[in-house]
Amino acid sequence: MNVKRVILWGVCCLVPLGGLKAQENGIINNSKSPYVKFKSVNIGDCQWTSGFWADKFKLCEETMVPYMGEVLKGKVGHALDNFKVAAGMEEGKHEGMFWHDGDFYKWIEAATYVYAVNKDEKILAELDHLIAIIGKAQNWDGYLSTQIQLNDQIDPLTNRKYHEMYNAGHLMTAACIHHRVTGKDNFLNIAIKNADYLYHEFSSNPKRLRRFGFNQTQIMGLVELYRTVGDKRYLDLASLFINNRGKSPVVIDRTVRDNFIGDMVQERTPLREETEAVGHAVLALYYYAGATDLYAETGEQALIEALDRLWNSVTEKKMYITGACGQTHHGMSSHQDAIHEGFIDNYMMPNLTAYNETCANICNAMFSYRMLGIHGEAKYADIMELVMFNSALSGISVDGKNYFYANPLRMINGARDYKSTESAVREPYLDCFCCPPNLVRTIAKLSGWAYSLTENGLAVNMYGGNHLKTQLLNGEEIELNQESQYPWDGAVKISVEKCQKKPFAIALRIPGWAEGSTITINGEKYLTPIVADTYVQLDRKWKKGDVINFIMPMKVKREEGHPRIEEVRNQVAIQRGPVIYCAETPDLPQGTSILDVYLPYSSTLTPVYKKNLLGGLTVINGDVRIRLDNKSTRMYHPLVKPQWKTATIQFVPYYSWCNRGKSEMTVWFPVIWD
Repeated sequence: MNVKRVILWGVCCLVPLGGLKAQENGIINNSKSPYVKFKSVNIGDCQWTSGFWADKFKLCEETMVPYMGEVLKGKVGHALDNFKVAAGMEEGKHEGMFWHDGDFYKWIEAATYVYAVNKDEKILAELDHLIAIIGKAQNWDGYLSTQIQLNDQIDPLTNRKYHEMYNAGHLMTAACIHHRVTGKDNFLNIAIKNADYLYHEFSSNPKRLRRFGFNQTQIMGLVELYRTVGDKRYLDLASLFINNRGKSPVVIDRTVRDNFIGDMVQERTPLREETEAVGHAVLALYYYAGATDLYAETGEQALIEALDRLWNSVTEKKMYITGACGQTHHGMSSHQDAIHEGFIDNYMMPNLTAYNETCANICNAMFSYRMLGIHGEAKYADIMELVMFNSALSGISVDGKNYFYANPLRMINGARDYKSTESAVREPYLDCFCCPPNLVRTIAKLSGWAYSLTENGLAVNMYGGNHLKTQLLNGEEIELNQESQYPWDGAVKISVEKCQKKPFAIALRIPGWAEGSTITINGEKYLTPIVADTYVQLDRKWKKGDVINFIMPMKVKREEGHPRIEEVRNQVAIQRGPVIYCAETPDLPQGTSILDVYLPYSSTLTPVYKKNLLGGLTVINGDVRIRLDNKSTRMYHPLVKPQWKTATIQFVPYYSWCNRGKSEMTVWFPVIWD
């Protein structure tokens, strides 16, 4: 339902508009955003049909969402219980982390995406039941954060550590998605009431609240709510949250935690002046994503210049080869502010102690997706894809029921703090449960990232078996069918099933690793040079039955790091297509540590698809050298001539490691130059 908002004090009505052709029901409703080149397709217009992501969506639909729902609605996850107690439906106290409300909203969002595809009315009925409970828990003035409501000793908006803004942001986002998919206003009205409360409290910019941003999902949520109901106050409030950062003295006051100041929460430097990604990686990347949403509406040049710098800082100086972010659990920023779960110095990329929170990796993709919309450049989709096939998907087991919080690039038994979030194996429940629903909602919505609408046609951002049925920006219908076993095979076939009669462009993303790609149209070779890391514009008069065949060479590559990354000097990682590989102990000779494994430069690396291994995947077989004398327990010792034996092992995709029991693992391998 298309709506406009009519506002009276304390009353909100949604009034049908009708007749609009623009696609307003995308994951991001950027249909009217004036500074966006790549527009969203409506949720559900693209659906996975076969292959890798179709299998993951099916697992999401049948296992991930239902299983997680039972956890969060039960006595283990207790998120629903918090709302019931706040609603007066049960007796009890708040359980879980301060941000647990937000985790539940993310799960509702994931369930909504599933409903958008399968139209299972049981899902919709359950969501209506849950939304009614949430609405009953909401205070009369719109305030809604059960961790505060159920604690008489704490007043609202007195300390940002309680994550009220984080919960509000996920509420607004989930409510907008629910409204777009279902046409219902029940959840949206709760979010509007909450946003009006925030506007009432923050819009005058009282001094006591100027540092209150913290984990700033509310910026994305407010912009999305503005796009949904057209109330500019929400856009103004999002701008206020961004503008306030970096303007207050970095000192301890009653609104903050004593160790959450300065670079840790991106408040030492105003965003428009910032030159590097700093602090907690999740906080930073949510912040940057929200600022990108704001730029999409305002077009402020200083804002996009800062976001360009920050994206480059993340992806060129502080990101792992898996697309992961947040180099350390505990450390210092370049300004010597204490930080955790976050960014540290450029090129400082430890593998064994790498933190790489699953949420941070997903946020990296979210930021890049928004930057793709702004600039329409392939490099942003490359990062989205890199994250999803590697450092995001590593956060969940292949059966869809167990989760990693941290995602290191090397694991040695006993070398991490297994009492905290750095699990030796994936866990069925994490006390800090922010990552699992974040990942599941991303898998559920991923088909919405596969295509974008452009001024003169559409862009293909991601590959895999899918069917697209949508409208171009001029209102003309377009229907495409994509067939591919990507990422295990680089062949993609796109068939035109319906289109307009006049010419338009189909833009194919050429991944940065895909040098030597070829394109044929109806069997005729496309002769214009195909450049990696760009979009190729296939602009012509298309007709039903036209077929594009796109072939990406899937060579096995050895990748090395920048020479300033000391942790990977004289080491290589293995990549095939968008997938990064690792070795883990189940595939090594018995008794071999991953520290004993060296990769000869001349070793032949051969991809082999194994349909019965971990749900079906391509492994890479190759010879390695096992060092036999690498057993010294001394920190330093005299060099001796190494003793070797050769072994043939299989390397597995990084995302699939630790699905065969507890194991050691490494992504990087010392090179033997023979």
